[in-house]
Amino acid sequence: MAALGKDTLSTLRGVGTATLTMQLLKRGFRNVFIQDATPLDPARCRFAAEAYTLRFIPMREDLSRPEVLGDPEYPPRKAIEDIPPGQVMVVDCRGDRRAGALGDILVTRLSKRGCAAVVADGPMRDAAAVAAVGLPVFCNGSAAPASITVHFGADIGRPIACGGVAVFPGDVLVGDTDGVVVIPRALADDVARDSAEQELLEEFLIGRVRDGHPTTGTYPPNEDTLAAYDAWRAARDGT
Repeated sequence: MAALGKDTLSTLRGVGTATLTMQLLKRGFRNVFIQDATPLDPARCRFAAEAYTLRFIPMREDLSRPEVLGDPEYPPRKAIEDIPPGQVMVVDCRGDRRAGALGDILVTRLSKRGCAAVVADGPMRDAAAVAAVGLPVFCNGSAAPASITVHFGADIGRPIACGGVAVFPGDVLVGDTDGVVVIPRALADDVARDSAEQELLEEFLIGRVRDGHPTTGTYPPNEDTLAAYDAWRAARDGT
């Protein structure tokens, strides 16, 4: 797996998911925004990290027993101890709202181990306590029942579906108050660079609109607006 640029993740943490979806759209990628994954705590939700995947399949009574939770090789428990620091745990819950994927004890452990965030297309147990941990957590609500009432943990480190989006281990996920975007790993460096440029341009364009310029010719910018942007940027950078 190719290494990411040294500034890629830090750059992505500073740009919005709306910007990222536009950059990916320009590259032909439309299905990149995870559905049914909103931040439990919008004040602490920004992150950019490589994906570590966990997949649930539908529960079967001979497999999803309470005893399985004590097995260190059971994928949902193994994932808690194996996820590399700095990565985001992405959980395929099939959108099922009937049981919580994780609870406050497991999320606390993830936080202590340096996990960057949790993203699931299912609910969390102990949602208020999970939010209080301070780790960015995205999910589709809260549910009291344990995961084994609905799910069986099938595997980790495999391609999954989360909120209708394909997620491969090592893809880059970025979250903010709008939700979570999945960036194919091979595109992450270029998307980070161009997203930072787009946000700088949009900072200028917002200023133009506030100054009374019409959106026509401003957004998207025509040649005159781009020329004004170049002059603004040169003055800003002292060049």
